[in-house]
Amino acid sequence: MSASARLQGNALGLTESSIMGIAGTAPVYSIAATTATLVAAVGVLSPASLLYCGLIMFGVTFAFMYLNRLNANAGASYAWVASIFSPTLGFLCGWSVLVSSAVFMVSGTIPAAVATLQLVAPAKVNDIGMVALVAAIWLTVVSAILIKGIKLTSYVQVALTAVEVLILLVIVVAALVEYAHHPARPISLAWFSPEGFSPHLFAAGALAALFFYWGWDVTVNLNEETRDGARVAGIGSLVAMLVLLAMFVAFAALALMTLTDQEIQASGANVVFAVADKLLPRPWSYMAVLAVMLSTIGTLETSILQFTRTMFAQGRDGSLHPRYARLHPTWNTPWIATSAIAAAGLILLLFASRFRSISEVIQDSVNAVGIQAAFYYGLACLACAWHVWRSGDRSPRSLLLLVLWPLASALFLGFIALYGIPTFNLATNIVGIGGIAIGLVPMWLNRSRSAVPVEAQRG
Repeated sequence: MSASARLQGNALGLTESSIMGIAGTAPVYSIAATTATLVAAVGVLSPASLLYCGLIMFGVTFAFMYLNRLNANAGASYAWVASIFSPTLGFLCGWSVLVSSAVFMVSGTIPAAVATLQLVAPAKVNDIGMVALVAAIWLTVVSAILIKGIKLTSYVQVALTAVEVLILLVIVVAALVEYAHHPARPISLAWFSPEGFSPHLFAAGALAALFFYWGWDVTVNLNEETRDGARVAGIGSLVAMLVLLAMFVAFAALALMTLTDQEIQASGANVVFAVADKLLPRPWSYMAVLAVMLSTIGTLETSILQFTRTMFAQGRDGSLHPRYARLHPTWNTPWIATSAIAAAGLILLLFASRFRSISEVIQDSVNAVGIQAAFYYGLACLACAWHVWRSGDRSPRSLLLLVLWPLASALFLGFIALYGIPTFNLATNIVGIGGIAIGLVPMWLNRSRSAVPVEAQRG
């Protein structure tokens, strides 16, 4: 593949970049699916878990902003780690992005399918075969949109996210009006204080809280398609993280204010619907189901974008087969890479249809993604801290934002991954850890094909 292969430049601005980052975390789906688990783990400290884990994740954000200015490459963490540490670590970093995105095809499409069936065929919601079929249809539709072009993709994403956030705001306002004077629990500053945490309690909350934030970094994978991408894509990441931090902490507090412990636990994987159902008469409460569906479709789109741009960069560098860097002659998108993840997602959905329950499929895939995300986030943070330290920049700002904070984030992510691995089942650990390790095979197979070492100097 020619090194001159270029994605469609100047297609996204700051607004689209920020919205991509927000959508990348599936905010409404993350809230709906994980709040009950978080409350079960840490109780009324749920807002504090999201607040302090969010602050720790800002170390990753600052690292990505710095590295993106250094080298605006669609491969993002793959390219940065390869150039600062080694091609091997860089490849494994990029491979973990590919694997986590592929695994998310299951944990992302299945909730979209469940929400779709809740709206159009409620009797089929627990039929895992039907769920897998609807998930496959959504995956095919989203993949077709992505192949058609980044501008169409951005228009769809803006529309999905706008409706999703609007519905969430309606629910928040309704809850404040209805329960401000007689809450299920009186609001307390203790909900936001770190004093109530023990090390064990904080780690337990962090395992759930980290899932909320994964995915905002798609903004930097789109840097080659963003106007002034070296600067704007990083700013988009920061804007997305600020919005997400506010949304997650606010809704966690709102759920505690609106629902009792029993109602939160009974809600299972849809706290948003439980809140809406308590506030609004049916069918209006089903707006929450629509929001979850739009949220999961939106993050499915961003996950495929992250996968295809990473694979494109690796194909362009020769660390994967050059076919994955081929661009569509009309739409200028990496259509072979998009087709590859669509096919992988369909195969994974076929396997998922053999599981006993939908919740089992989602939980195992979410935990596996957490291991892989901690790996590539942590490596990028270490690369940033090492590069800045080696450059001799000892200014207080650089030491705090680009060395100490990213280093603390990397150590935290490593600790949380090591803490969680013994608690996960065998299937989760095989997919999470084995998915990264198996990357050594394609790396070895493609090394002889590459004429030069993996480079990360393409902008």
